[in-house]
Amino acid sequence: MLDDLSTYDRPIGDLFPVPASAREWERFRLSDEQVEFFREHGYVSGIRVLSDGQVETLREELRGLMNPSHAKRRLFYEYHANESTDPARVLFHALGAWRAAAGFHDLLWHPAFTVASSQLLGGAAVRFWHDQLFCKPARHGGVVAWHQDYSYWTRTTPLAHLTCWVALDDATRENGCVHYVPGS
Repeated sequence: MLDDLSTYDRPIGDLFPVPASAREWERFRLSDEQVEFFREHGYVSGIRVLSDGQVETLREELRGLMNPSHAKRRLFYEYHANESTDPARVLFHALGAWRAAAGFHDLLWHPAFTVASSQLLGGAAVRFWHDQLFCKPARHGGVVAWHQDYSYWTRTTPLAHLTCWVALDDATRENGCVHYVPGS
């Protein structure tokens, strides 16, 4: 049987070191200005949450997960990949990578997410709802229509949740990136 990483309720590796002191935790806090910007506009951006090494580790895991014959594919809640034989044109969408890959599992406990998320939710404890991988080649279809994530979450109340979006590749206007509507 394959190891389902959802059975582990803490990090299993050392990709995202856990701070050893209160001072170390503090470096993950957002500034008062960032929190206020979020309250006013509904998003905050430009926060570097991953080192180059962490990004490369996650990219490597992602390359393996995108293979439809990946040994842990059955652990995903959803898994969609087109059948293109051209790796530059593969579209990929999946939920559940945290169950199949150690880096994506441990990302859930990364203080850069948990500390900032708690701040933005008014100091509330943070609970993971789900992960999602969405990969598309630059300048290729697969456009995601304008939407509010809240419309997909029927078991919660406003401002009791948020989305943490992280690009593992450069996301620019030219190659297709996320856009946020201020105040939405």
